[in-house]
Amino acid sequence: MTLKALKDTLELIVFKHSIFALPFIFTAMFVASKSLNGTAWFGWHLLIFGVLCAVSARNFAMGVNRYHDAAIDALNPRTASRPSVDGRIGKSNMKIFIAINALIFVLSSAFINSLAFWLSFPFLLILASYSYFKSFSALAHVILGLCLGLSPIAGAVAVLAEIPLWSVLLCCGVVFWVAGFDVLYALQDMEFDKKMGLFSIPSRFGHDASMAAAALFHALAVLFWLLFAAAAGLGGFAYAGILVCAFILYKEHLIVRKDFSKIDRAFFTLNGWVSVAFMVFVWVSLWMR
Repeated sequence: MTLKALKDTLELIVFKHSIFALPFIFTAMFVASKSLNGTAWFGWHLLIFGVLCAVSARNFAMGVNRYHDAAIDALNPRTASRPSVDGRIGKSNMKIFIAINALIFVLSSAFINSLAFWLSFPFLLILASYSYFKSFSALAHVILGLCLGLSPIAGAVAVLAEIPLWSVLLCCGVVFWVAGFDVLYALQDMEFDKKMGLFSIPSRFGHDASMAAAALFHALAVLFWLLFAAAAGLGGFAYAGILVCAFILYKEHLIVRKDFSKIDRAFFTLNGWVSVAFMVFVWVSLWMR
């Protein structure tokens, strides 16, 4: 692969935004390892294959999304310059990219444990479903949230070979966190989605209802994160971290309400801080316990 092809591929999948999912996988792995081994460190084997699973799963999901949406993206000025639209990456190459990452995900899961292997197939189905939900349901935001929300469940399965309650609660928190910021981000395509008959909360219910829905989703995210901390038996430092994340989300809503032109900052920078801060505060809480 040439340097240009690599650059185009990284642009296609927006690789730098892997930061949204990775911290929650590691958070779950830290908590699971602490409960199983008395230490948050889960070992190099799980680190390597966990990262391979996380990256390949995200690459697969983004590849499917870009492939499915190429014709629609070509009509939207905001997305018309994507590599999947302007000819830099052809459909055949996207199919190969999707297939390779699906294979890497399944094989990497097999090297973790049998439950991870068997769950890899329904996980891939869920990851691929988001692109199709946008064609018929405004719940697409929640489905996108579920795609990232699977990450803490996967992290717990990798270490424990089971799905504990706390990982489900953490999953629910991630689902509503992602759904909330995706609703905010979808506001910039509200009129385009209406024109194309696409389903999103903004296109179906308007600006004010979307702001209210995003706020509700983020309130639910904080609630589930608090329930996760309680179920996992985390210390006060974890609760403090969740409050910090809640404050960052509050700032995100203030920015969007005050100056929508700063949506990229609200979406990418602040949500990146949420995911990293969450992981760090939980890790420190485990270290202090």
